[in-house]
Amino acid sequence: MTIRLDYSNMIATSVAGGLKAPSWTRSAKEFRSTHAEVQKLVASGALGFFGLPTDRRLLQQTIRYSAEVEGRYDDVVILGIGGSALGPIALRTALRPYSWNAIASAQRSGFPRLHVLDNVDPETIGALLDRLDLARTLFVVTSKSGGTAETMAQFLIVRERLAKAAGGWTGQNTVFVTDPEKGALRPVARKEDIDALEIPANVGGRFSVLSPVGLLPAALIGIDVAAMLAGAEDMRVRCETNVLAKNPAGCFAMLQWMADRKLKKNIHVLMPYSDSLRDLADWFVQLWAESLGKIQPDGTSVGPTPLAALGATDQHSQVQLFMEGPKDKTVTFIAVRNRAVDLSIPAAYPEVPELSYLGGHSLAELIGVEQRATAGALAARGRPNMTIEIDRVDPWHVGGLIMLFQIATAYAGHLYGIDAFNQPGVELGKQFAYAQLGRADAEGARREWDALPKPDPRWQV
Repeated sequence: MTIRLDYSNMIATSVAGGLKAPSWTRSAKEFRSTHAEVQKLVASGALGFFGLPTDRRLLQQTIRYSAEVEGRYDDVVILGIGGSALGPIALRTALRPYSWNAIASAQRSGFPRLHVLDNVDPETIGALLDRLDLARTLFVVTSKSGGTAETMAQFLIVRERLAKAAGGWTGQNTVFVTDPEKGALRPVARKEDIDALEIPANVGGRFSVLSPVGLLPAALIGIDVAAMLAGAEDMRVRCETNVLAKNPAGCFAMLQWMADRKLKKNIHVLMPYSDSLRDLADWFVQLWAESLGKIQPDGTSVGPTPLAALGATDQHSQVQLFMEGPKDKTVTFIAVRNRAVDLSIPAAYPEVPELSYLGGHSLAELIGVEQRATAGALAARGRPNMTIEIDRVDPWHVGGLIMLFQIATAYAGHLYGIDAFNQPGVELGKQFAYAQLGRADAEGARREWDALPKPDPRWQV
């Protein structure tokens, strides 16, 4: 079982628009400094996600609860947003891929269907709640603070529905995933005797997929979460070295940072050639964007723009832009060596050249060829790209990919000179929303909101 990063097409010896080889060689020294600073944060306990793969207590907490409710529910509904939703969605799509998105017919495998309500669109939420058998549905309320407006609104609606269905609110059919001690949900859990699993206090939302935030939904639908953690731990160990050439996360972070700062390539595309990994790319987008889009201490705004794509689908949409549009992008492919299922392409119509050449090949061969062809075409046009190769899409490799990207984000934060673990840019919008909804502690935001310029009829059409 291996995960390999091939970045040949990021270097100018292979690609005209790539990084100069001497510059890349010199970056090894800078990486040693970056690695040391991140390791200091790990040693201080600030970066709790590094320890999640070996946290046996959290794993046992997840497995124990999953065993307790096994067979009790036909549906599991995640109430969450951001990292609380994107991680479980990515795991569902990657590791339960052969059951119509693990929703429509997941019970064929003996496990409940998993739904993730990651927005507050009333039409979506109402439609789902109307068709569920509430007595056979488990609601997983995921919020570290218990103050996330979207998730709490969902919870209050679900609470009322459950109370009406059962003749009173009992807290059954509900489990919280929240902070061990603090936040709004923890006292509710104690008072109403609701089961509550922990998000460690030193683990932020977008770094929490290897905690019960992702592990619990995964375990409930039959994913081998222990294998996932084993793959993550293998990657963490590989990234203990400060030798850049041997550290996959270090190489990914340094390559992307240098491409941005030295080559002005500030759009970073992640393009898996696997339907199963489609939503992992969306999870990466949040991780990279919310962590690295920041203001430096001197007031300079920095941060690359991540973009999700899917091969081979987006060869017929976005790749035209990647090939001939502005030279402001890097593309990282994820290639899968072995597919769980393959289909042979039959030979037919020998008189039609556009069809006859396909006979004797397979779909796995075709998608692999298309990935390599796209990488080569980009390289031939001076467009830097790299490929992460995995043996197969399974829990071990998915866990390793998650840890690779999370550690790379920590390195990139240091390289950009920002705090990769906060998100101050979203707070003002939250405060304005609280003010309009009448939250008691939002008086200051209300005054600021009221002082904003009002829509001007001159600029409306």
